Amino acid sequence: MRVVELAGIGPGPFAAMLLGDLGADVVRVDRPEPSPLGIEPAYDIANRNKRSVVVDLKAPEGPGRVLDLVARADLLIEGYRPGVAERLGVGPDACLARNPALVYGRMTGWGQHGPLAARAGHDIGYTAVAGVLGLVAPTAAAPSTAAALPDGSPADPEGPPALPANLLGDYAGGSLYLVVGLLAALHHARATGAGQVVDAAIVDGAAHLTAVLQGLLAGGRWQDRRGVNLLDGGAPFYAVYPAADGGHLAVGALEPQFYAEFARLLELGPDAPAQWDTARWPELRARIAARFATRTRAEWEAVFAGSDACVEPVLTMRQAHVHGHLASRGTYVEVDGVTQPAPAPRFSATPGALRRPPARPGADTAEVAHDWGVPSLAAEPAEPAGPAGSTAPARTPAPPTA
Repeated sequence: MRVVELAGIGPGPFAAMLLGDLGADVVRVDRPEPSPLGIEPAYDIANRNKRSVVVDLKAPEGPGRVLDLVARADLLIEGYRPGVAERLGVGPDACLARNPALVYGRMTGWGQHGPLAARAGHDIGYTAVAGVLGLVAPTAAAPSTAAALPDGSPADPEGPPALPANLLGDYAGGSLYLVVGLLAALHHARATGAGQVVDAAIVDGAAHLTAVLQGLLAGGRWQDRRGVNLLDGGAPFYAVYPAADGGHLAVGALEPQFYAEFARLLELGPDAPAQWDTARWPELRARIAARFATRTRAEWEAVFAGSDACVEPVLTMRQAHVHGHLASRGTYVEVDGVTQPAPAPRFSATPGALRRPPARPGADTAEVAHDWGVPSLAAEPAEPAGPAGSTAPARTPAPPTA
């Protein structure tokens, strides 16, 4: 499978990386200027398992060279604001005219239409509007008795929502939905010969992630505020607690048999409130917190080791690299001194692999020109205008999605 990726940042490159991890031949069309992120190419993991060519889409010959690649591709990924690809001469109409079976993937925050479609944005704003960011409680909270806000919703005594980096919007609601859409449309294209456009909007994907919670909300089983529900820290047996040394433990003892094991190992005592006595949840939470505060995280890890109490340490990224279970599965691997996640998911017959390090902009131009049969690329410079990874000011590129 051949993929053309028009260089951007955030969810588009991650989606192309995922396809590359699974075996696709991904060619990234980089701009002549350095990346706006200023990251050294060797550390830009989103560009692994790709090859790079440099094309100036604003040069007279630029769009034609991209269209020559498109003619030989199965998929295309772009992350410009609506209308930018069209102005550059590589929009869906131009590309599908060259390759009617092409699947044209558009990765944006707001989508291709709607009142906000042309506005700039980032993960934090997309997830906020989609109702996802507001689910993330900064701390475990008991039901609030604070005054209602002007719109009638309860006031939040716990402060603003926490920020889970840009994982929920850019990559979960964006990249993964784009990849699903591309592969489904590719299946259709191979069966019928007809390509199409996939409009993958982060707001749509992020909203889709809430499907189960929306059902619970409609059925009266979920409150429309954070920190007071079963799965958002409201329940004392599904929450995070600090240990004596400042480390944290994540507790997920939902089922009765798991909770019983949790209560036994934590030594809550026979007079502790019952698991589902919601009126006494504040008391139960305080007792659990007091018990965790008596030992370090490592000591509690030893207590719960090998049990079904559903208690795990909250690790940093570097700590996760060496966790025993993840190490045994090879979840993280080190390549050229850079620790990174291994390809996922896993396949019994066609496993993903790290075939190439992150592509250096323009380094693969001659190779791609030969392999894809696109001689027009040979005239393109093999190196970007500025030094690779330079942090010097550069011309502002067409605004990406994130």
